[in-house]
Amino acid sequence: MKKINNLASLILAVLVLSGCGGLNKMKQNAGDISYNVEPEILETHAGEINVTITGTFPEKYFNKKAVVEATPVLVYEGGETAFESVTLQGESVEANNEVINFTGDKFTYSSKVAYNESMRVSELMLRAKASLKQNSVDFDPVKLADGVISTSTYVYKHGEPIMMKDNFQKVIPKSKMADIHYLINVANVRGSELRAEDIEELREFIKTANEEGNVKFSGTAISAYASPDGEYDFNDNLSQKRSVTAETFVDRELKRAQVEEATAEGFIAKKATPEDWEGFQELMEKSDIEDKELILRVLSMHSDPVVREREIKNIAAAYKIIADDILPQLRRSMITVNVDVIGFSDEEILEYFESNPDTLGLEECLYGATLVGKDFEKQLGFYKLAVEKNQDCIRAHNNVGYAYMYLGNIPEAKAAFERAKALRDIDLVKNNLGYVALLEGDLEQAKTIFTSLESPTDESKYGLGIISIVEGNYQEAITYFGTKPSYNLALAKLLIDDVSGAKSTIDAVEMENEWVFYLKAIVGANLQDEDYMFNNLRSSVGMNAEMKEMAKTDLEFFRYFENDTFKSIVE
Repeated sequence: MKKINNLASLILAVLVLSGCGGLNKMKQNAGDISYNVEPEILETHAGEINVTITGTFPEKYFNKKAVVEATPVLVYEGGETAFESVTLQGESVEANNEVINFTGDKFTYSSKVAYNESMRVSELMLRAKASLKQNSVDFDPVKLADGVISTSTYVYKHGEPIMMKDNFQKVIPKSKMADIHYLINVANVRGSELRAEDIEELREFIKTANEEGNVKFSGTAISAYASPDGEYDFNDNLSQKRSVTAETFVDRELKRAQVEEATAEGFIAKKATPEDWEGFQELMEKSDIEDKELILRVLSMHSDPVVREREIKNIAAAYKIIADDILPQLRRSMITVNVDVIGFSDEEILEYFESNPDTLGLEECLYGATLVGKDFEKQLGFYKLAVEKNQDCIRAHNNVGYAYMYLGNIPEAKAAFERAKALRDIDLVKNNLGYVALLEGDLEQAKTIFTSLESPTDESKYGLGIISIVEGNYQEAITYFGTKPSYNLALAKLLIDDVSGAKSTIDAVEMENEWVFYLKAIVGANLQDEDYMFNNLRSSVGMNAEMKEMAKTDLEFFRYFENDTFKSIVE
């Protein structure tokens, strides 16, 4: 019995040694396995890191009874993230894993992990464990790739709110009209006409306007008419005389009010119309005369005034009503006094905002905000004052949100845009709320809002372009951005490997900041244009020293990590 036990132990030891020996051989020869990684340097797109690994095993390497579990792991400072594991098996293993032939074989594996900022500086390591029966061996880790190029995350997420315009006018034209009516065939002005209500209102208008310091008289127009009955030549002379008597009246009133501008040559312009057929037709259309349609047909059929008059007089029943009710209204002189109300100057608006804001009206507040350039704090002050002037003004509330967004106060911007939306739910306000959602990080909500506009704006399309970059849809982003040069358009072109297009776009961007210059440097690195790259990298770090640390580890510049000029810029 003892001999049997000793024999069993010997057999077991041989089996164990043979198993371990097979695994150890695989471990020792692991260097014979070749790996191809796509991309060679890992990249992030749409918030993920995708990798494809192809492993090639030499002949007689993979033990027919072995199982290998391999796991790519991204290792970075402070942590690591494992990709999905893959299990491979030899020819004789009865399982459902991918089989690797003893005669030599290859496998292809693809997986992805979510990206985080810590992964910018990392290494992709392959960890493998081989098993044979009850035995297992851990292989030495193998470095597969460096990572991660994160250029797709450099998208400039910013608001493009739309400001609503003011209706401020520095010069507001105003007019006052009055009529002087005459008896038939007479040009004299009757005293009763000078006491008419509209004439009294005209006198008061002239007097009040002349007393206002911000009103300037711009001219007076007189249109004198004769009714379309009687001889043409007589009516021509009559209408001319009526224009003169009307001029005499208004000239006297202007002098009485001491209007200085009235002394200028041509201040009063006169026009005489011998036969007022247009006025006649207008009054007929408004009347309820029994034969109105017949008379209007006469006017449309005949252009000769003599024929018109004769045909209308032939309509005997109607003509008496016309003579009593219509024609007297046409024997008149229309007087129009024009003035310009001069608004505050730009300087006055800015001064009153500081010293006496109660002096400013709604439109002056909305306009005043446009006078302070990109001083959004002052803009906000003007717009808040506009809200005080009119709580129901959608423009004032919207523009408060506009200023808050540029100041980076998204909660206050959102509240202001919501108040504007409550007053009127229009595309412009929706656009602005879309940017609120975008800057809050709710890209789905932002997309929903932007696509809900009845008439998409350039700004809403731009917002959709930003979202498309984040989602990895770079060609779609380019379509949304259109042809106007922008940082994000250049970035999208770079991400589809249109490096030349990216360069021409970023060079046309007027905005200058550290990120514009940094993107130019990346473009230069891709073009291997060292002068362009180094010059723009200098500009970037010159504007913001923090960009040095970014560039030091940015794999877009990996070719230059040991370059003395590069080192001098980033160190």
